[in-house]
Amino acid sequence: MGYVLSAVARVLEQPTVWGAACEMALLAGPLWAAALLGLLLGWAWRPRWAAELVATADSQPAQPFATLEFWTSQLPARLRAPLGQYARAGAGAGAAQQQEQEGASLLRSSEMANEVLAVGKDDLVNLWRLVEGRDGGPAWINMMEKALPTLTYQAWRRDPQTGPPQYQSSTIFENANPEEVRDFFGDDEFRMSNKWDDMLIYHKTMEECQITGTMKVHWVRKFPFFCSDREYIIARRIWKLGSTYYCVTKGVPCSSIPRRNRPRRVDLYYSSWCIRAVESRRGNGGLTACEVLLFHHEDMGIPYEIAKIGIRQGMWGCVKRIEPGLRAYQKARAAGEPSSQSALMAHINTKVGDNFVRGLESNNDQSDIVEAEEKPAKNHVARFLVLGGAVALACTLDQGLLTKALIFGVARKFVGQRKTL
Repeated sequence: MGYVLSAVARVLEQPTVWGAACEMALLAGPLWAAALLGLLLGWAWRPRWAAELVATADSQPAQPFATLEFWTSQLPARLRAPLGQYARAGAGAGAAQQQEQEGASLLRSSEMANEVLAVGKDDLVNLWRLVEGRDGGPAWINMMEKALPTLTYQAWRRDPQTGPPQYQSSTIFENANPEEVRDFFGDDEFRMSNKWDDMLIYHKTMEECQITGTMKVHWVRKFPFFCSDREYIIARRIWKLGSTYYCVTKGVPCSSIPRRNRPRRVDLYYSSWCIRAVESRRGNGGLTACEVLLFHHEDMGIPYEIAKIGIRQGMWGCVKRIEPGLRAYQKARAAGEPSSQSALMAHINTKVGDNFVRGLESNNDQSDIVEAEEKPAKNHVARFLVLGGAVALACTLDQGLLTKALIFGVARKFVGQRKTL
């Protein structure tokens, strides 16, 4: 209160109108800056129901927001899981304890590991429908098309009503077959030793089933300096349909590894591939190339608009490192180097017959791919969000001018790169 009164006194003491106006500007400037910062942060962290209220007329109708399920769905995944557990606690603590004991005994049996890890037929059906464009989801928006002499890459994105943005990509490797590409993506040891995936800093196989090839894996991935690292508990399994491989990887719950503040646990994670032989773009008429269709989404605990900018900026850089990694993997296998345990597990596949496809082809729901680029208006909002996030980060860190200058420098470079897209 004393500061406000002294500021008003300074305004009244000015002999000229111009001087009084300058003093008022100095007083109001910080207030306007704070209001603008609050607006930017409010937009970045806005709840999903607010985004649905301002949705365009041609979008799907927003779900009612007067139900408990709606408000629960707005919470981050890390909060929804505990709430769901509390809601089910009324069934009795004794029954829950009995189920945990039964689950522990099931884990000792490799035949039942697949059921405990919840990677089954429904996951295969979901991936097959994504590959065939019959999942009934929103239209895909074209993001980029890139090419190298032995690699072709395309990427799309779509924004569901609830949950994080979803990504689809098609990567075609020349002079590669589906089996070696399958082993390459499943080989966690080579992924770290070759550093083609430089975000992976820790991996450990927790459980594996020698019958179905199902694995439960603990990952820790490195994130940029202004974010804590992320921890993943994932289950993966591979099906073979003809000469095509369907590889499902998704996040699963795990009570044996306690949650920590760092690294931060990612609960909602889905990253699955379809690996198949395709004709080379060189036009030699043979199936000498291999296509990897990837479907990926995860809730990293970062505002979705901010995450979309970061993924778009770093996507092609990550893909470019895959190609030399694959060639190094091919040379290592040709030289007779032994396969790792995770690569050997990728050899254990569940074969699927033609009846499976015939039983699913009756579903005609389709999800289109839109070849148009993103709307330019969204780019302006994204640049404001980057700058607003940088301001918030700089204000929360008390590490001197050097740290703040570094943060703002990265933000300016980020925005400048986006203008060139």
